[in-house]
Amino acid sequence: MFDDLTFSFESMFDSLLMELPNVIKAILLLLLAWGIAVVAKAIIQKAFVKIGVGKALTKTNLFKDEPEAENLLNQIGKLVYILVFVLFLPSVFNALNMTEVSAPISNMMSQFLNYIPNILAAAIIIIIGVFVAKLVKELFKQFFNTVKLDKLFRKVNPNQVGEEQKAQTTLSTVLSNIIYIFVLIPFVTIGLEALNIASISNPIQSVLSDVLTAIPNIFVATVLIVVGYYIGKFLGNLLTNLLQGVGISQIFKSLGFGNTTEPKFDLAKALGTLVQIFIVLFFTVEALHIINLEVLNTIGHAVIQYLPFLLSALLILGVGLFLANLVGNWIKNNTNSPLSAILIKSVIIAFAIFMTLDQLHFATSIVNKAFLLILGGLMVAFAVSFGLGGREFAKNTLEKVQRNFEKKE
Repeated sequence: MFDDLTFSFESMFDSLLMELPNVIKAILLLLLAWGIAVVAKAIIQKAFVKIGVGKALTKTNLFKDEPEAENLLNQIGKLVYILVFVLFLPSVFNALNMTEVSAPISNMMSQFLNYIPNILAAAIIIIIGVFVAKLVKELFKQFFNTVKLDKLFRKVNPNQVGEEQKAQTTLSTVLSNIIYIFVLIPFVTIGLEALNIASISNPIQSVLSDVLTAIPNIFVATVLIVVGYYIGKFLGNLLTNLLQGVGISQIFKSLGFGNTTEPKFDLAKALGTLVQIFIVLFFTVEALHIINLEVLNTIGHAVIQYLPFLLSALLILGVGLFLANLVGNWIKNNTNSPLSAILIKSVIIAFAIFMTLDQLHFATSIVNKAFLLILGGLMVAFAVSFGLGGREFAKNTLEKVQRNFEKKE
């Protein structure tokens, strides 16, 4: 029994001696990995900062300040530190004859290393795109400043002056940023193609392709809306000045809504604003049609088709109010009966309101039934009031007719 125990210890000791070189080899590989990882981390975190990589990254406008760029370098250094250890793991496991563990890691790292050129190519393409886009942006910004685009825009929009204008982003800056994005998009597309990951690049490329295809339509639609706005503003102001010149705003004084020379509600300005809104609406609907927004385009067409009903309804209501006020004042001045004037005026206004609602197609059946009920009620009330108030007149008339009939007999 003692001999068996001795043999077991000898076998274990021999196995340890046989594996000792492999263990030493694995330890040496780990030490080598640690040394390389430390050096690589130090190069990225310290050497790159000293040679000005952080400042260069800050100048690309990808980072707010230099500490943020240096923080990125620190994170990259930590990632490289871990990556070096991962790269050495297959060799360490192979040294320990743990091939079943090292094989998956080795395959993974092999695929990763084979993919590094694609990542570098994509990164280089995008970085070049950023520099090119920034260069084009600065060129266009200088061009806009040379032609004094912001000054021209302030002349068109004189309301934006003083400190408020300085605090706002200028038009040249906005246009320069848009151009920057347009120039960068093709580089991003090429960079995604360089990655050669179809499951990621194909959807993104499809979206970018749709965006690039839609850009001309969006530009035309934007120009159309802007042109429509200024045309509407011009025609609206022209109509307002024309109506104010002929004194149409005084119609509210005739309607009895005010006794002052200048009414509080400026009819000319209101009509000018309506014209401006309608013109902008027409141009907006056409712009929506250009960019193929079918839902909004359908809504816009429905609104435009409803405008004639709205305008005719407003016209009916205005004429009704005018007639109600005119007839009411005439009755009041010629009969000295304010109650009768108010009654007739209210009836005419009610007629105008019901006709307006019917023109707007607002619950047509309910409006018609309500109108008939009110009209019937007024007729019954008139009949009852005439019957009660005209009894003596009817009695005298009937007696007179009877006497004439008796005389003839």
